[in-house]
Amino acid sequence: MTVHTLPPIKSSLKPSNHPYLTGAWTPIFTEVDATDLKVIEGRIPDDIDGVYVRNTENQVHEPIGRYHPFDGDGMVHTISFRNGKADYRNRFVRTRCFQAEQETGGSLWGGLMDPPGTSKRPGFGAHGAIKDSSSTDVVVHAGKIASTFYQCGEAYLLDPETLEQSGVASWGPLDGVSAHPKVDEATGEMLFFNYGTHAPYMHYGVVDRTGKLAHYVPIDLPGARLPHDMAFTENYSILNDFPLFWDEALLKQDIHVSRMHEGVKSRFGIIPRYGRPDEIRWFEAEPTYVLHFLNAYEEGDEIVLDGYFQEDPCPPPLEGYPKGMGHMMAFLDEHSFRPKLHRWRFNLKTGETREQRLDERILEFGMFNQRYAGIPYRYAYSTFTKPGWFLFKGLVKHDLHTGESQEFALPEGVYASESPFVPRIDARDEDDGYLVSFLIDENTRTSECVLIDCKDFAAGPVVRIALPHKISSGTHSTWADRRFIENGFLPRTRGSAR
Repeated sequence: MTVHTLPPIKSSLKPSNHPYLTGAWTPIFTEVDATDLKVIEGRIPDDIDGVYVRNTENQVHEPIGRYHPFDGDGMVHTISFRNGKADYRNRFVRTRCFQAEQETGGSLWGGLMDPPGTSKRPGFGAHGAIKDSSSTDVVVHAGKIASTFYQCGEAYLLDPETLEQSGVASWGPLDGVSAHPKVDEATGEMLFFNYGTHAPYMHYGVVDRTGKLAHYVPIDLPGARLPHDMAFTENYSILNDFPLFWDEALLKQDIHVSRMHEGVKSRFGIIPRYGRPDEIRWFEAEPTYVLHFLNAYEEGDEIVLDGYFQEDPCPPPLEGYPKGMGHMMAFLDEHSFRPKLHRWRFNLKTGETREQRLDERILEFGMFNQRYAGIPYRYAYSTFTKPGWFLFKGLVKHDLHTGESQEFALPEGVYASESPFVPRIDARDEDDGYLVSFLIDENTRTSECVLIDCKDFAAGPVVRIALPHKISSGTHSTWADRRFIENGFLPRTRGSAR
């Protein structure tokens, strides 16, 4: 392994016992380029060609107030596979806020849990008082990585091969871009939404495969809401309006506290991909909150949508933590809010909604073969977590046709990243490929990349590749085939990987 280290960045962060600034969430401050990575075990397959991209929350400066892990600065990690070899890179996302705090040498913005007036400068996004850290999500679109923030900051672009940064996306609207824009590989289009505290409270848009904003419309909601994800089919986009949102009375005082609103149903808005506001159709469903959806597709008169239904979206604080900290720990603990794999069916002819539980285990952060995005699919992959923590302890492969599943559990003290599906070159079966993940090993204080053959899932990794340093944990990731990066789309071939 050959490692080139870049000049250091400024950091004012002090040693801490904060649960999300230590252990697997310990920030790093070194940016490197590492080529010809060392294989610990197995062999790097030569039947994949592309880039795994992982975003992380990686705090740089001492927090002004109480720290929430979603306040952390965005750091993008990539591992590039080609001809049986692998290279690694990592970079902080050079947001406007990151650059400003580098200039001053310390924090300028408070965080998600801080009261009004904590920040030293005006904030960004839907919350309006916190920094845009671009640390939540990553997709690859129009040949670039787009890094986004869940509170609707700006979309920042990076080169997927070199991580060279080109700043804010020109297509980004003034209202910002939420995390979880969706890329349809078959067309190269990217679908996105945003939300805020002023009417109409949401917008929906489409960016074409060249990176041009092609469609942007208002979506009227009853008030300020907190959508986090969306889904799409071949012809429709699916938005949402859940009963977990900011307390309206407190919001008037600029205090952002979310709660469940009793007696309010979940609503799903289905709009044609290039639809007008008056074409959206709303379907009611059982009250819940959904952080992440899997896939959606059209089946006769119905839209089928899979995602993770939370049984207790606003859980009580975890005990044993200081005031305020227990509330944060519960909202990060899947065993507190209890998400479960769930299916909704929306009948476009009758307006009826039907619901079905697909798995009774506590699961989240689902992935599937993106070449089946928006069309009927069979296989999905979920994570399960360490109770009390936002740490991935293992992975599950679901066969949605038979209801069968396989688990892969990690050893004690080892934690996975969100793990996208990697199709083999010229794959013909939907599950003909690998899951790719970065692991954080707290026993050895190291990190590695692994590939799991989805045809032999329970057997575990076929290769373990050493990373040059231990990385911090985080939220989202993506995989992009090199053909997709270079061409901007991959035409669909039904019945096989396209």
